[in-house]
Amino acid sequence: MTAEKVEEVVAVNDTTKVTPAAAQVDSKVEKKDDHHDEEAHVEVTEALDEELEALLKTDTSKGLTDEEVEARIAQFGRNEIPEKKTNPFLKFLSYFGGAIAFLLEVATLVSGILENWIDFGILIFVLIANACIGFFEEAKAESALDALKGTLALRCRAWRNGKLVEVESVLLVPGDIIALRLGDIVPADCRLLGIGVTGEETEGKLQIDQSALTGESLPVQKGKGAIAYSSSVVKQGQMLGVVTKTGINTYIGRAANLISITTDAGHFQKVINAIGNFLIVVTVVMVLIILFVEIFARGRAFKAALKAVLILTIAAIPIGLPTVMSVTMAVGAGQLAKKQVIVKRLTAIEELASVSTLCSDKTGTLTLNELTFDVPYLSNHGNTGANPQGNGVKYTEQDLLLTSFLASEPGAQDAIELAVRTASQERVDILRTREVQDHHVPGYKVNGFIPFNPTSKYTEATVTNLETGEKFRCIKGAPPVIIRMVGGHTEANDAVIDFARRGLRALGVAKTVDPEMTKFELIGMISLLDPPRPDSAATIRECHQLGVDVKMITGDQLIIAKEVAHRLGMQRTILDAGALIDPELDEEAITDRIIKADGFAHVIPEHKYKVVELMQNRGKLIGMTGDGVNDAPALKKANVGIAVEGCTDAARSASDIVLLAAGLSTIVDGIKTSRAIFQRMRSYALYRIASTIHFLLFFFITILAYDFSLPDRLILMIAVLNDAATLVISVDNARINKRPDKWRLGQLLSLSFLLGFLLMIISFGHFWVARAIVGKNYDVDAMEENGEPGHGKGIVQTIMYLQVSSCPHFVIFSTRLETWFFKNVPSVIFLIAIIGTQIIAMFMAIYGVHELEATAIGWPWGIAVMASSLIWFMVLDVVKVMVIRHWSFALTARLWPFGGRGAELKRRQAEAIRYTAVMKNWAKARKVLRVTEALVAWKAASKKPLAPATSSSTIVA
Repeated sequence: MTAEKVEEVVAVNDTTKVTPAAAQVDSKVEKKDDHHDEEAHVEVTEALDEELEALLKTDTSKGLTDEEVEARIAQFGRNEIPEKKTNPFLKFLSYFGGAIAFLLEVATLVSGILENWIDFGILIFVLIANACIGFFEEAKAESALDALKGTLALRCRAWRNGKLVEVESVLLVPGDIIALRLGDIVPADCRLLGIGVTGEETEGKLQIDQSALTGESLPVQKGKGAIAYSSSVVKQGQMLGVVTKTGINTYIGRAANLISITTDAGHFQKVINAIGNFLIVVTVVMVLIILFVEIFARGRAFKAALKAVLILTIAAIPIGLPTVMSVTMAVGAGQLAKKQVIVKRLTAIEELASVSTLCSDKTGTLTLNELTFDVPYLSNHGNTGANPQGNGVKYTEQDLLLTSFLASEPGAQDAIELAVRTASQERVDILRTREVQDHHVPGYKVNGFIPFNPTSKYTEATVTNLETGEKFRCIKGAPPVIIRMVGGHTEANDAVIDFARRGLRALGVAKTVDPEMTKFELIGMISLLDPPRPDSAATIRECHQLGVDVKMITGDQLIIAKEVAHRLGMQRTILDAGALIDPELDEEAITDRIIKADGFAHVIPEHKYKVVELMQNRGKLIGMTGDGVNDAPALKKANVGIAVEGCTDAARSASDIVLLAAGLSTIVDGIKTSRAIFQRMRSYALYRIASTIHFLLFFFITILAYDFSLPDRLILMIAVLNDAATLVISVDNARINKRPDKWRLGQLLSLSFLLGFLLMIISFGHFWVARAIVGKNYDVDAMEENGEPGHGKGIVQTIMYLQVSSCPHFVIFSTRLETWFFKNVPSVIFLIAIIGTQIIAMFMAIYGVHELEATAIGWPWGIAVMASSLIWFMVLDVVKVMVIRHWSFALTARLWPFGGRGAELKRRQAEAIRYTAVMKNWAKARKVLRVTEALVAWKAASKKPLAPATSSSTIVA
């Protein structure tokens, strides 16, 4: 292969290759055709309308006048991202909404009407406490837009009224002529004009770092006609540009707009609302029936009927549900903080446990975001164009790096120069052991240095070996140029092609070997890559073991993404962003493509946002990691946005979780901890819903059939005492699932209802037995003269108080696991809290508490009720295990085919049929392959000569 052909391949692979902005239309990605699957840097812009284009024809030597600026500010607005503020008071009030809060408010209102001020005060306290916890602990941070705004430059230099002056960036308008120089933050999207700051024409280019915006691992070079994005940083060069877009219309502004429109309710909030709505429906139906019976059938006054309704309403409220879950998540947040995982939104902990797909940004997250020396190509001593093998003795890595260091520019901040100097100083012995870490090389003196320029495409140094006095020239630069200067080299050509195909940057290194310093000999080819972090591959493996699929999403080139994926142990099914906007495919087909892919390249913020959105539409819970402005929209859209160490303010503010340690390794700790927390919350939810249903059914029937209920203070006592005990579930031992956790609301509500129904039957058994036994000695229905219940009825009420308190409460020992209760021992604190509260309830029942209307029942009843409660929870544990073991999504979809479950079941069944057909075809293909291999082996064996005859003695032996 010729050097010219190699130059073509390298030019295509060069990430500094920029597609002219004029060739871009409607944000469509254009790629350079080639024959080696390599791709150019992609410039993504939007076509400007004719009216705006006309405003850009500003005189570059004079700029705009003050009058023109004022008119355009009135037309386009200031160059800033609009702020959206939420009134804190209104936000606080919003926490008094929702299903559970509504039930609490109804109960509070009824207590006030009945002038039951003790109950009224307790319920008001619980209502305000839940709202405060929601406001202070769970509120999402609303600083994403502020952080995006803060990334804009504060001041810049622009031509105004014929003078180059410093102006506030917020006052820039389309058509402004601005000066961009080394170190400047680009203040607005602008088109480069190919004109120097002093007005001269230039063919030079700006080197711009836009990694935080686009995810590209290397700075890109942009020349005349290219677009420099707002908030990117100029790394090299100087040029004038004309402002094309400002404020919310810029590249970064579009990201801000995506953040501002992402206001979906969290997954946890949806689950709590679903549970609350279920309880509201059940309660409302029962309350209406009781009111009808009390008023019309029994002829009672409205207030008396309300009293019966109050009992049922209080019983229906899972008072501690929001509080217990918030405390559980708050404790978990503290545990995660110790592992350098900072949780900004408490509900993100629960959602992280359910994440099935983790979309990760590549640059700076999976990789180090810095060029690093990779495995080089080393040539042989004495190699020439005619004899690339030379004398067969290879140059060493130290030879290659020392020569490249001598040919490097001291102090240059270019990414490639930094990578070469860093690798040399770390790996070359004489550089590593220097006392003074400067560009001085012991034993050598650099007599002259020629820096890189676009024409020669290499750097050159003239060096003297102080020990031998020998002088030589060493060069480092574009491989095609270096290969030409050494007279050609076929092996080096092949190495360059291999590097290019794998997305590696290549640099040729050579030095002179003759006294006249005219004959160059190739030392080798340096390969450079933004390498994976040391822990990234292990993290991805652990995620897969935990059932979490990892997808890499990057703005970098496709070939680089494939190489990084290969090094991370991922499959290389990396798709170009164009696969996300294929007009020939519908949304379902694109979603299938996304789910099957291992990652995407050449993406922009809108693409990342779309990937997350489409997978969410398929019912998946998505985690998104990132560190740049370009990641912010997807971070906020995802169920769990995770900002990695070293992230921008925009990414940090848009995220739910922030990692303080470098890389993704801490995310595994986060997943494991969140799954333990999820198990605790699910066990509490199952227990609490089951006990609430038990309360509702039991008291609904006893009120209607027997006109029997408990004093409302005892019911409040059950709710407060038992929920206070379950607060310690936050430190209970928990088993971690190997698959993403799901609420499975159909299973949760069905199992809760079944357990609640069985608990109701058990309670009725106790109720009938108590009435029968107590009725032998006491008139159960007799009333005292003051209208209070008779002594016999008081005993039955207290017996039922203890039974209704203890039996459902002990069920939490069963609900804390999906398997048999004895498979995981509860923590000591949890055990003490649960048993301790029931001992308190038992002593209250045995000795009685007049203030709470609890009548003394004595030790025999107390011990009997507690013992039966312990036995019954073990019986219910068998029911729980059997239900969970035989439950499936198909069963849920058949029992409750609403909310898209029926369609999802059909889709899964169709997918299973397709998968079965594919596996059958693969089985047939493998069978044909095995037959073919057998035939080939048989033919090969038949062609072998027969073994020589052996002697009879050998045969006998």
